[in-house]
Amino acid sequence: MQKIIILDFGSQYTQLIARRIRELDTYCEILPYNKFPAETEDVIGVILSGSPYSVNDPKALEIDLSPIRGKFPLLGICYGAQYLAKNDGGTVESSNTREYGKARLVWHDNQDPLMHGIRDNSVVWMSHGDSITHTPDSFHNVGSTADVKNAAFRIGDEKTWGVQFHPEVYHSEDGLIILGNFVRDICGSNSDWTPESFIESTVERLREQVGDDKVVLALSGGVDSTVAAVLLNKAIGNNLTCIFVDNGLLRLNEFDDVLRSYSDMGLNVIGVDAKEEFYNALKGETDPEKKRKIIGKGFIDIFDREAHKLKDIKWLAQGTIYPDVIESLSITGMVIKSHHNVGGLPEKMNLRLVEPLRLLFKDEVRRVGRQLGISPTLIGRHPFPGPGLGVRILGDITPDKVRILQEADHIYIQALRDWGLYDKVWQAGTILTPIRSVGVMGDERTYENVVALRAVNSTDGMTATWTPLPHDFLAEVSNNIIRKVRGVNRVVYDISSKPPSTIEWE
Repeated sequence: MQKIIILDFGSQYTQLIARRIRELDTYCEILPYNKFPAETEDVIGVILSGSPYSVNDPKALEIDLSPIRGKFPLLGICYGAQYLAKNDGGTVESSNTREYGKARLVWHDNQDPLMHGIRDNSVVWMSHGDSITHTPDSFHNVGSTADVKNAAFRIGDEKTWGVQFHPEVYHSEDGLIILGNFVRDICGSNSDWTPESFIESTVERLREQVGDDKVVLALSGGVDSTVAAVLLNKAIGNNLTCIFVDNGLLRLNEFDDVLRSYSDMGLNVIGVDAKEEFYNALKGETDPEKKRKIIGKGFIDIFDREAHKLKDIKWLAQGTIYPDVIESLSITGMVIKSHHNVGGLPEKMNLRLVEPLRLLFKDEVRRVGRQLGISPTLIGRHPFPGPGLGVRILGDITPDKVRILQEADHIYIQALRDWGLYDKVWQAGTILTPIRSVGVMGDERTYENVVALRAVNSTDGMTATWTPLPHDFLAEVSNNIIRKVRGVNRVVYDISSKPPSTIEWE
């Protein structure tokens, strides 16, 4: 399978480079900057990412380019471009002011393969503190901005380019054209990384990997585990058993609704009602992190108990996706984030691991799910936190608080669907605050709970902006919650973005 290798120097945009290349129907892999693979038979090109570091730092991240230069088409982005320049004897100097934000690119060579089809004066996105102030004689300048003379260059007759802006971000108007020129025209991609090809190759690989062995999978009702289950079912049929645990922190009626949906899909699913176990374990706990750990441990213990009731299970399937894998890689000797579903199996289970979605980004998982014919209702579900409503009830958790939040949240989410707003919002949910307020209902004074509504838009959850829902919609939802949910007398709307706030309140 053809692939582009992205060598990661720690940029916040590296995953975005990969997602853009995948949008071009081309497979790519992100690897730490110093882990260029020994096996390169399928490699058709290499990209050097940006970095939070300066190439002039005493401890700057450096690599030997000899296995790459001249052997593969090469594109350096920001730090990658500066590293190419300095490596060949150019000069990179600190700018008087950090160059950040929009600039207009003027290209100097409309015959250059990287710049083909780019509009003159198109907007590009800058994000760097250094600039290439002098390039070696072998460098050919192909693009500039008002403040950056060497904004884009090619090295001699090599298939090697560098750009000091970020073509991968949305703000770069023709950025996808630039990446397309590199991936398709320069590297020669066949553009055959499609949902159809992924399903075909993955089903074949799963059959080879698992054979006639039996597999157990923990379903959450979310997109990732659902798509993983359907792929495995397509490959091994009834040798897959799925376990869906009701921890008492799901949305209203979700346990029964999801089980019904899975049954219609032909999956072999065991439903486990464990509400009381979770409520007892959580009783009196108010610390957010401790609540998460109690919920996580409870789920693992119950899943392990139920899995041991099954016979001859050899494999544990997980819905690990590519961002989980990337964030667990060590780029500079430090793991960005450890994930429970990246190589983390309870040792007592003594099972081997199978991860059908390990190569996919979230948007690709949805595309594959649609190709598999999974219900749009399941595929289009908003992200939902692993601990469920446990992180949307601030303070201790009780069955009555769960009831209040489930009922209020159900009114909110159903209204989003009824108004045609659900698919226009990336994630929405209701939070039960620890605040009580005075109200008047009928002729009586009340002192009851305050719930907050939250809706955000995002592409990957790393950043998010609050969604300006219509005032008439919010008024209707607020009125319905207060009228219909016993225990609530006030509704507020969260207008905080991430950063500085987080999407969830806990």
